[in-house]
Amino acid sequence: MLVTGAAGFIGANFVLQALQRDPDLDITVIDALTYAGNRASLSTVEDRITFVQGDIADRELMDKLVADTDLVVHFAAESHVDNSLDDPSPFITSNIIGTFSILEAVRKHGKRLHHISTDEVFGDLELDSPEKFREDTPYDPSSPYSASKAASDHLVRAWIRSFDVQATLSNCANNYGPYHHVEKFLPRQITNILTGQRPKLYGAGVNVREWTHVDDHNAAVLLILEKGKIGETYLIGSGEERQNKDVLTELLDVMGQPADAYDFVPDRPGHDLRYAIDSTKIRNELGWAPQYSTLREGLEATVDWFRGNEWWWKPLKEQTEAKYAKLGR
Repeated sequence: MLVTGAAGFIGANFVLQALQRDPDLDITVIDALTYAGNRASLSTVEDRITFVQGDIADRELMDKLVADTDLVVHFAAESHVDNSLDDPSPFITSNIIGTFSILEAVRKHGKRLHHISTDEVFGDLELDSPEKFREDTPYDPSSPYSASKAASDHLVRAWIRSFDVQATLSNCANNYGPYHHVEKFLPRQITNILTGQRPKLYGAGVNVREWTHVDDHNAAVLLILEKGKIGETYLIGSGEERQNKDVLTELLDVMGQPADAYDFVPDRPGHDLRYAIDSTKIRNELGWAPQYSTLREGLEATVDWFRGNEWWWKPLKEQTEAKYAKLGR
């Protein structure tokens, strides 16, 4: 198995879970180790994997790596909306050119591919709408990040249809859990509280997200690899929809803080209103269900991890907050 972006948040957790399930797996990982990649996330399995530092947009490198594997699980992506608004160029290179590079390699060598994407490719939903995203929902991305991921999804589907590439796709709701970069909403608020700073909330905090624990997401990916139908897309979501302010309030309660112990900051441009996933297909066809039955249960586990792993997140914190201060967020 070749796992791209495996020093990132979801990819690292995938490698850890895959090896826990099958200790005999032969896994090669590739990661460019940009600011969001952290090799320390794989420190507990360092002696059980082959680590390659490299760029997925390097076609010669990807050709060599794909030739020596059976299966590619493609997590690698620039993924932070705020960064895409500040400088879209890395998102075009990684998410579009990088995916093209992988597709050409798997096409040439006849390998199996699973492509990881996001619910943000669908745009957003009205706050009071009963609608949810489905596999056939038209794409309507709002940010450079989601537009670049939408483009990568379209490339994968085109290669499936035009070149008979053996691939599956999945789009997931917001993830949270261990090894989550402190620039993201939940780990930023958790580490703010742990370092004596007040949490921050965009705008009025009414934007709605669906929250899925990273272990549940990766369990779904492993199930797709085992049982998924080639050419199909599967949407992965816990069903746990919350307004951002309610998520923050629950987090404050988990961490023993007053419900109003946070500050508002200016909203990000083009902030999507609501994401919500209809995960009926993967539940009915493949039998997936989240193991974290409630958001609170997942938050408690995540807070426990951050409390116990300051060594991992503390070096990232100061740099991240300095960047947000420059952006006024």
